[in-house]
Amino acid sequence: MGKVVGIDLGTTNCCVAVLEGGAVQIVPNKEGGRTTPTVVGFTDKGERLVGQIAKRQAVTNAANTIYAVKRLIGRKFKEPEAERTRETSPFEIVEASNGDARIQVQGRVYSPQEISGIVLQRLKAAAEDFLGEPVTEAIITVPAYFDDTQRQATKDAGKIAGLRVERIINEPTAAALAYGLGRNENERIAVYDLGGGTFDISILEISDGVYEVLATSGNTFLGGEDFDERIIGWMVSQFRDETGIDLRTDRLALQRLKEAAERAKCDLSSLNETNINLPFIAADASGPKHFSKTLTREAFEGLISDLVERTVEPCQKALWDAKLQPKDIDKVLLVGGQTRSPIIGRTVREIFGKEPSAEINPDEVVAMGAAIQGGVLTGDVKDIVLLDVLPLSLGLETRGGLFHRIIERNSTIPLHNSQTFTTVVDNQSSVEIHVLQGERDIAQHNRSLGKFELVGIPPSARGAPQIEVTFEVDANGILNVSAQDKTSGRKQQMKVTPTSGLSSEEIERMIAEAVSFAEEDRRSRDLIALRTRLEGLLRNAQRTFREFGSSLTQDERLSAQDAFAECEELLKSENVEAIQEGTQRLERIAGQLTLAMLNPVADAKDIKPEAKSRT
Repeated sequence: MGKVVGIDLGTTNCCVAVLEGGAVQIVPNKEGGRTTPTVVGFTDKGERLVGQIAKRQAVTNAANTIYAVKRLIGRKFKEPEAERTRETSPFEIVEASNGDARIQVQGRVYSPQEISGIVLQRLKAAAEDFLGEPVTEAIITVPAYFDDTQRQATKDAGKIAGLRVERIINEPTAAALAYGLGRNENERIAVYDLGGGTFDISILEISDGVYEVLATSGNTFLGGEDFDERIIGWMVSQFRDETGIDLRTDRLALQRLKEAAERAKCDLSSLNETNINLPFIAADASGPKHFSKTLTREAFEGLISDLVERTVEPCQKALWDAKLQPKDIDKVLLVGGQTRSPIIGRTVREIFGKEPSAEINPDEVVAMGAAIQGGVLTGDVKDIVLLDVLPLSLGLETRGGLFHRIIERNSTIPLHNSQTFTTVVDNQSSVEIHVLQGERDIAQHNRSLGKFELVGIPPSARGAPQIEVTFEVDANGILNVSAQDKTSGRKQQMKVTPTSGLSSEEIERMIAEAVSFAEEDRRSRDLIALRTRLEGLLRNAQRTFREFGSSLTQDERLSAQDAFAECEELLKSENVEAIQEGTQRLERIAGQLTLAMLNPVADAKDIKPEAKSRT
């Protein structure tokens, strides 16, 4: 294995790092910059521009300049996040035949993976120029809350760029690696990572070179792009009130507004106010119109305060999942360019009760950590072990529509877990394995990741086959599921690639609903358990009745048949009390059948007097 580069493939900017001589080096791009804008431009001459040069020509080529593609990777066209991106993007987003979100440029349709691949190609070339040798392996970082589809799509982007992605690691975890390298302290740290398009919070424990993620939370559609959009909205509103012109209908004007918003946001990280001047932004019958306004830091913070507030709950949830209090955190690391805003520092102090640390450049720290992980894989970095986690539970649907967890959320990866299941009807020759992700007890309330069928199970009584189901999550957080019949040895497996990605809102909704609907889920779970017990008792009683019912009195036979018919109806009922009463009646019938089974040759005349004595 040659040099393994670390790549932070960000929403707004990218960064590449590599381990050289035991130290992490940031790879400069062609222009000498340490970060590269995640922007791709297509010219009318067929050229592909990447980085700063693509960003500079965006104003005059807005429809053919693609940015923030990370917000579309692994998403479906009709997902709310894709719809929100369409509303604010000057380029065209279209729906692929499989429902994915794609970008149409100059008559050609590109997948987000392709656009990301173009960026990665440029980063790969920069690394090769810097090292003077071919680069074929990389560690690429993703938001901690990226799902299986988004992680796989990121790997595909690397493959498109000619890179073998050795590992996908979470951005906050990478930042912790960079922070901890060369330190001997044992401590608990929180990584607050607010980038251009995503937010993550991770709680880690560093002890003797072991980096263990205790919990993670976040939002895959919250970041600096949303801050920019609030400033754009403010400018559009101000201009419309003064002139009656809506700048959102003009792609060229919209691109100029975006650039001005980004500059203003950066200025207000260190200044109390900034002046936004955009001459000749529009025109009407009376002549050209200009935009010139002063935006204060106070006004800016008012525009984004609700966005910043949305980072608080994930932080509290991560602390709760880690079973820690804010006072238990030794240090809070700030990661991502958006953390330079003073409002972020104040918010973090309020959450954790301590001053946050930005001792490593927040734009570079993630790439540095990825490079360190590359060094771990090549053996250049020793005595470091990284233990990351899953954000949501994984499991399968069982009888009655219940969700059975195989791997709990915040479990350390890589890992595998196996559990044994069986059939529910006699002579069942196949079973369907329905894989789900979420936190609800009822399967239909969780996210379906895929289904497959294990066939060829030898005929046998219900409950006899032993079917071992194994969930295996690799170090990239990607899931494989297999099922094997222990008797026949038949095995079926699938690499789970969900039909669409989980949005951060869905993840948050699943966890929140798991709490708010806990009582509803408990009732549903209890009802299913009662029905399942009743059905098992009913089928066994019916089987015994067919064989030994003739040993019962006529009244007992009629009573048993009435009970069977009643219980068949109760299997469809939601009346818990009626099901319980039906079960008790069936248990009495089962007792009579047990006696009949033990005394199959008893003469009818021996039973009749006992029957009469009861009346």
